[in-house]
Amino acid sequence: MPADFDTIVNLAKNRGFVFQSSEIYGGLRSAYDYGPLGVALLRNVKEQWWRSMVRLRDDIVGIDSAVIQSPKVWEASGHLTSFSDPLVECTNCNARHRLDKLEDANQCPTCGTRDSFTEPKDFNLMFETHMGPVATRDNAVYLRPETAQGIFINFENVRRTARMKLPFGIAQIGKSFRNEITPGQFVFRTREFEQMEMEYFCRPEEAAKWLDYWLEERRTWYMDLGMSSDNLRLRAHDEAELAHYAAATYDVEYNFPWGWDELEGIANRTDFDLAAHADHSGKDLSYFDAESNERFYPHVIEPAAGATRTTFAFLLDAYSEEEVEGETRVVLKLDKRLAPNKVAVLPLSKKPDLMESTEAVAGPLRRKWDIEVDVTQSIGKRYRRQDEIGTPYCVTIDFDTLDDNQVTVRDRDTMAQDRIPIEGLVGYLEEKLDPHSSISRE
Repeated sequence: MPADFDTIVNLAKNRGFVFQSSEIYGGLRSAYDYGPLGVALLRNVKEQWWRSMVRLRDDIVGIDSAVIQSPKVWEASGHLTSFSDPLVECTNCNARHRLDKLEDANQCPTCGTRDSFTEPKDFNLMFETHMGPVATRDNAVYLRPETAQGIFINFENVRRTARMKLPFGIAQIGKSFRNEITPGQFVFRTREFEQMEMEYFCRPEEAAKWLDYWLEERRTWYMDLGMSSDNLRLRAHDEAELAHYAAATYDVEYNFPWGWDELEGIANRTDFDLAAHADHSGKDLSYFDAESNERFYPHVIEPAAGATRTTFAFLLDAYSEEEVEGETRVVLKLDKRLAPNKVAVLPLSKKPDLMESTEAVAGPLRRKWDIEVDVTQSIGKRYRRQDEIGTPYCVTIDFDTLDDNQVTVRDRDTMAQDRIPIEGLVGYLEEKLDPHSSISRE
């Protein structure tokens, strides 16, 4: 079972992972800012996704499409007419709820009153705004509710310029916006969030094969980055759940403190999107296969993950408490590729000669990894602080360093310590931190 929800929320806020947005003004509900550690962790999650989905493959390329697109995009995709959730309102306390998420459809979870809900009505999740100095219906536009449509409308641009042949994919990481009825559970469900999506285009008769392939690929990705297999599962959507465009959909679910919930959806979207955009735009988005002399709309397999909720899940999964010499040691056992800081440099004293050695050690490390120099409190408390934020290695500079040019390297997980010559420190840490990681910066 993952860590307690409140424990992780408090850790995230107190250690600089996540702050309430607009906190000095009382906060804005369901909006969060990522602090120094949070932005690094979120960036590392996205970089590992990009590395596995794009950098290490020759059949997938990336794009970055606009947040605001022509309203015709959302007409063609069906978002303006069918992108909605069922909304009910309690006549006793006026609280609004998403009907399909209620544990008891006849009882208000806010006030406890039974049989007090209004008839459900569809609530469109699109965020509307306007382009231009005057707000009129003619210049209404929408913040994108998903990154996928930016991929579909660029299908032919990418195919032509990147000279891609089926099967191939187009990947994108970016912000999306949904006017959720009941956001909550910290950063799990927010109105502004980041997605990591890839559309994999293939021949129609191969779609089922590629769906199976991506189900295994995506589940394995989480486990490769240290997530416990006990906290992961694949769940198929039943027929009533399926989106109108999907032939099949699975969720990669994580066992959150409130139960199993979605990390990522993997869907066979058939040819719905390309065909719909071709129909509405009048542009030919079909694919010509020169080998078979056929023209057709490719089918699409879509792995779509939430970057922010995935980051939250990694935090939950990594949290650990251990008893060490009668005291509780809190450790974030994040995979080294995800850890916000890779190394902490800890001088035993602020005396000038030790601080000079500290900078000599820290300089080369900074050029390769995100590091922190920590000079406050006892060395034991500094170790505990670095354990709590997931730093894999601490490098201690002591007074013997001035004589032997060696430092002590402490491992976060085992607490084992090695005495290493300063000149060999970078090489030693490279072996430990994986020199092939996309997070390591030359």
